[in-house]
Amino acid sequence: MIRPALVAALLLFFATAATAQPVVSRSGTAQPLRLFTDSLPKEEFAARRTQLMEKIGDGVAIIQGAAETGNSLKFRQNNQFYYLTGVEVPRAILLVDGRTKRSTLFLPPRNERKERSEGPVLVPGAEAAAITGIEAVESREQFATALKSAAGSPRAAFLPFRPEVLGGASVSDPLARWNASAEDPWDGGRPRETLFVEKVKAAAPSLDMKDLDPLLDAMRFVKSPREIALIRESTRLAGLAIMEAMRSARVGMYEHEIEAIGDYIFKAHDAQGAAYFALVAAGTNAAWPHYHAGQAQIRDGDFVLFDYAPDYKYYASDVTREFPINGKFSPEQRDLYGIYVKLYMSLMTSIRPNVPVPEILKDAVAKMDAAIAAHPFTSPKFRAAAVRFVENYRRRINPPADGAPRRGGSLGHTVGMEVHDVNTPHGDVLVPGMVFTIEPALTIPEDRVYIRLEDVILITETGYENLSSLVPMEIDAIEKLMTEPGMFEKYIPGAGSLAPGRRND
Repeated sequence: MIRPALVAALLLFFATAATAQPVVSRSGTAQPLRLFTDSLPKEEFAARRTQLMEKIGDGVAIIQGAAETGNSLKFRQNNQFYYLTGVEVPRAILLVDGRTKRSTLFLPPRNERKERSEGPVLVPGAEAAAITGIEAVESREQFATALKSAAGSPRAAFLPFRPEVLGGASVSDPLARWNASAEDPWDGGRPRETLFVEKVKAAAPSLDMKDLDPLLDAMRFVKSPREIALIRESTRLAGLAIMEAMRSARVGMYEHEIEAIGDYIFKAHDAQGAAYFALVAAGTNAAWPHYHAGQAQIRDGDFVLFDYAPDYKYYASDVTREFPINGKFSPEQRDLYGIYVKLYMSLMTSIRPNVPVPEILKDAVAKMDAAIAAHPFTSPKFRAAAVRFVENYRRRINPPADGAPRRGGSLGHTVGMEVHDVNTPHGDVLVPGMVFTIEPALTIPEDRVYIRLEDVILITETGYENLSSLVPMEIDAIEKLMTEPGMFEKYIPGAGSLAPGRRND
């Protein structure tokens, strides 16, 4: 068992951290707290608000920020509000006026007692306007007056109709909670967002309430160069975590210990949290695609699935790899995983911009058929699983004769501020600036065998870029990486002796 060694490593780490000095500026004084985001410049947020004004015509867009966390955890703004402002203050409200071409931010008044405890935050006034680039920053108490003025004549008012999305979530998560609460006879709580829409309507009945979310989704779908840079860094951190997990993995570890490696890597690189719960699944646990209990002890011979990524400056990633806990692929693992990689790369190398997805899949299936024909299968069951994998994509190539939607394998899901990011009716075509993942699974359900890789793909004008290509997927490259010393060898004298065979039992 490696658990006592892990405890020793953590004790050493915290003892070192306790002696660390706070960051100071060149003048020797402590750096001031950051009042506004450093992830993107204020000009990018201003450009988004300008684009929104073009979409709403002479209407208004009204959106509220997240409330306080209600605990002693760091505040994180909801995605839609942050996308338009970059402002990280609880209970902020934004009013974008398409007629006057001006935006107004409403903030809670200064709380001097809280500032003495936690430090300053943005407060109403000209300084906040200069920092954020928003034309006016007023007290939240002035919102009612501004709303009445905006409703002086009938016009459209765009507000979010769906639940806000915070860190570690995609829109389907709070939406599921909404529905569960509504159906629960002992709950039945009204969503905060619905109440806000109703209160705005009651205060300004001349406004015609419309859904803001589709407008913002269309803007968010294609990423700007700066957004791509943030997703690229989030992906790099996910890759570093996976590679460190491969180096540090040992027989006898628990799934949650592998998960903790990702937590450390993310935090050490200034991520503000996780983009989703860690999917670390050993052996047959991987057959549950979103398994995250993390309580199983990993046995010799187990294959480990690691799917985890950070929430880095409001942008997510989604990378998956699988590896043998003992550092060596068994003959059976080499056979099944080996054909899976060939099929996976057939799909990836067929991706092209501005081409219908069925045409991409047609090319991929041809490559897959050739890969299966050339692969030396050791088991009829493995061959049947590979054929079933390909047939799933073959069904997607041709539309059903009855005009029903196409069935079969998909290319994956979009990635951005959410791990399952917003989508649009863009047609069945991949467009430049789109970021998505491919994550096909090869399964043998009766044996609870599940193999899945996942990479983050950026569509470019001429092709694609695999943002997660730094993480090895080929068998020899994984085995080579797993012979390198991991983070625990750096903290525990003599731990390097565990490397040969990677056993600790």
